[in-house]
Amino acid sequence: IPLQVLTLPTSPHPDQRPGTNGLRKKTHVFQSEKNYLHNFIQCIFSSIDLRDRQGSTMVVGGDGRYFSSTAIQAIVQMAAANGVGRIVIGQNGIMSTPAVSCVIRKIKAIGGIILTASHNPGGPDGDFSIKFNTASGGPAPEAVTNKIFQLSRTIEEFAICPELRVDLGTIGKQSFDLENKFKPFTVEIVDPVESYANSLRNIFDFAVLKELLSGDNHIQIRLDAMHGVTGLYVKKILCEELGSPANSAINCVPREDFGGDHPDPDLTYATDLVETMKSGQYDFGAAFDGDGDCNMILGKQGFFVNPSDSVAVIAANIFCVPYFQHAGVRGFARSMPTSAALDMVARATKIQLYETPTGWRYFGSLMDAGRLSLCGEESFGTGSDYIREKDGLWAVLAWLSILAVRRQSVEDIMADHWRTYGRNYYTRFDYEEVDLDAAVEMMLDLELMISDRAFIGQVFTVGEKKYQVEAADNFEYSDPVDGTISRNQGLRVVFKGGSRIIFRLSGSDSFGATVRLYIDSYEKDINKLFQDPQVALAELVSIALQLSQIHERTGRRGPTVIT
Repeated sequence: IPLQVLTLPTSPHPDQRPGTNGLRKKTHVFQSEKNYLHNFIQCIFSSIDLRDRQGSTMVVGGDGRYFSSTAIQAIVQMAAANGVGRIVIGQNGIMSTPAVSCVIRKIKAIGGIILTASHNPGGPDGDFSIKFNTASGGPAPEAVTNKIFQLSRTIEEFAICPELRVDLGTIGKQSFDLENKFKPFTVEIVDPVESYANSLRNIFDFAVLKELLSGDNHIQIRLDAMHGVTGLYVKKILCEELGSPANSAINCVPREDFGGDHPDPDLTYATDLVETMKSGQYDFGAAFDGDGDCNMILGKQGFFVNPSDSVAVIAANIFCVPYFQHAGVRGFARSMPTSAALDMVARATKIQLYETPTGWRYFGSLMDAGRLSLCGEESFGTGSDYIREKDGLWAVLAWLSILAVRRQSVEDIMADHWRTYGRNYYTRFDYEEVDLDAAVEMMLDLELMISDRAFIGQVFTVGEKKYQVEAADNFEYSDPVDGTISRNQGLRVVFKGGSRIIFRLSGSDSFGATVRLYIDSYEKDINKLFQDPQVALAELVSIALQLSQIHERTGRRGPTVIT
């Protein structure tokens, strides 16, 4: 008997504006508020022209966090009712964000839906997010997310096939006959790793990597998947295929609540890996976030590679990756708050550099236009143009490729890089879950201050050091491809010599606001390249706190996280 398609009445929710990481809220919001999940899914489908939607293919994946299975069943039921012809889903609903991007592009899907809140905690009290990626494989551009938001404000009904149930655990095709539909609706459950792994085999020299990881003079590595989705990929690619010992990879079983931990690959939350690396037993270490798009790189004795430095080192050694030997290098890009370390490499190699707002979609536009090959963000994201998402495992394989060619330690490679290009000392302070009104008022007052003509040229003295303001603004980006202008992307204070202080309100939290403070200072004196970043940046931090009065304005004694 053909399954019935229903159109059910609903009412709008006023707060369904997607951010750079989709619609991110506390999980209980999706669970408890009437039709909250269904409304947003319908608006995603409605944002796609009906002629394009009919009979099309879409991809669904995610990090397997709590509530994912329930959400996937609803997505499938509504996809069928909205005319989609085929849904491709990772087994058990799991597929990393870079793998979803990869599959969308390979099978020429109309788009994909990713269920993740990235590095935010999972579980009943954690976070949940629904993100829509377009046919390019990248996050939906602002025009699309704005359309979805506008639809969410006026939605009156949604279409669903409530009796349709999918077996997410069995690889293979499942077909369903629907009333008033000529062709069956198809769901295909796929191995979440294989298609993505095939792409990596064409990018990197797996024979060289296998020799590095399991040959006679192999290095010792330690990889922490933090109970996120990357565990499946690490086990299959690094361990089974490239020969790294099984015990070199930890926390590789994805869990709905990430083992009760925060799946954020940084010095604050990946403490188990950091402490293990300090023992000196391992030459290379890496951690990954919940959905597999972010990474942290560590060397022996826990030597930390700042993400801004990481993308710069890959850029400086880019032809260690065979893909770039064949494809060439079209351009580099970084987000505005990311340190200018990549700029130094671009300048030396005479390769075009782009400075964009935070958000991977801005990189995607440049990639689609054939202008960009490698990019990165200070928030532990690195990637290249083979897909349209950042990719934690890609970054790790790029680093391992560099180690294989140069036969140096992580620390020695980093030291050589600083001697060649100079060092950008860098830190980020996060003030999480602060009062939104207080944060907005602080940012408005800051903008008023730095917009005053008298602010330019002002000198700040801390101890024996003097810093003179050279420029200050609220960062605005004009996309060189389509001319789209993105305003209000962060407050910048630039000093003579290139040091920068940046303030930005983050839109990726489900509760309250996060104020991010970034400090970037360039040093080329070879005798000053090996200081502790917090010591080297202490004067600029003092100026930033003086300018913003952030502790007084937010009621916080200090940042939640320091990177």
